Parts: sequence; structure tokens; C-alpha cells
Amino acid sequence: MLKKCLVSLVIVGFLGSAAFAAKEFPYDKEQIGELHLGLAAKAVQQTISGKPVLGPDELMGADGLHHQEWKYSQAGISLDMTSEKKGGTKSIASISVASPSKLKTQRGIGIGSTAAQVAKAYGPFRNNEDSTPECFVAGSNFGGVIFTFKQGKVSSIFIGAAAE
Repeated sequence: MLKKCLVSLVIVGFLGSAAFAAKEFPYDKEQIGELHLGLAAKAVQQTISGKPVLGPDELMGADGLHHQEWKYSQAGISLDMTSEKKGGTKSIASISVASPSKLKTQRGIGIGSTAAQVAKAYGPFRNNEDSTPECFVAGSNFGGVIFTFKQGKVSSIFIGAAAE
């Protein structure tokens, strides 16, 4: 469902939508648990127990950075880690959480929270153009927090840029 939501947002972005939230959302300051954008790899390893499954370290033309997925399945966390060079020191570029994650955002939203709770916590930042009944976007698809719903409850949370 998160991938479907993100694909929809990317398509909207490519179609030239200049969608902005009603109120600017400082998504780059948002945290889920102790995780936040820009957190260094060493701090990530101290924060999340266990070893991640690492994806390939690949150069992405859109931003000129090397991206690598760090997946902590047992914790329901997936991180897009970036560095300026292959094998370089990495930091978090985006965060995705799903079940069985127990992490909560700074506004108290986690997996299983209701759509009404999300609306109450993030309502002033809702981007009506990017949001759908299945996805609440605080900020925009170019930088924000995306809550995906299944049966009216949060099934995944994404922090970062879903489109370049």
C-alpha cells in the first residue's frame, strides 16, 4: 500500500503539481522514536538493536548520492541511507516504518493510530492535493510525512522525499 501511495505521489509530482500544505511543515525536524533525517549511521546502530539487511550501495542520478537500504524487519523499520561516495559514511535520507514497529512520531502517531488521530495531530499541515483517502500527506511529496491507512488505521509511516 505504501508503494502504491508513493507511486501515486511521484506521478503527481512528475505531472508538475506544485502542491503545498496549508501550512509549511518542517518535515526535516520530524522524528519517529529517536530516528530522524540526517542521523548518522553510527547513531542508527546504537538506536536500533540487531543487524540490518543491507541493500546494494548505488549511485542515484537524481541527487548524486549513494543510496543503500538498511532493513530492520524484526523492528518494522527501513531506512534509506546515503553517502557522498560508495562505502562512505552514511546518514538517514528517509525513514519507513510498518508493523511490528512501536515507534511514534513527535506528535504521538504510530502504527495502528486512527485516521482521526492523524488528522488531529497533523491537520494544519495536510496537503490536500497530495493526500487521498488512503494517504495523509503532511508537507508534500517532495518532503513530508506520509501516513498510509488500511481500514482507517495507520499501516505505514514514511518521512522524507517521495519525489525528487
